[in-house]
Amino acid sequence: MAGSAEDLALFAQEFEQCRTLLQALGDETRKHLILEMMKMGRCSGVRVGEITARTHLSRPAVSHHLQILRKAGLLKVRREGTKNYYYFDADSASMDALLTMLTHARCIMEQLPDRSGGE
Repeated sequence: MAGSAEDLALFAQEFEQCRTLLQALGDETRKHLILEMMKMGRCSGVRVGEITARTHLSRPAVSHHLQILRKAGLLKVRREGTKNYYYFDADSASMDALLTMLTHARCIMEQLPDRSGGE
């Protein structure tokens, strides 16, 4: 049998641990924001207004999505006076947990029998 009960229980635990990060990355709007921020190419960070100008979103919507990405450990914020600059600096523990979970899923799948119908 592929994936013992202990193996599957551990995988379920790993999957739950990655839930916030997966939800943050799985949203189409946040994917668009991430790509737009990367296109800007500013390592020092970008402001909400700059991102808003490049999207169809309102300023509050951009702020909301940036907070979700921040809570997921993908973004950090640097404050200069009253200005906030958002930049990518992924939490290494969150990224390591995601990689571990994906590797574990792959191992479980490799233990499954061939389901291709013999083609």
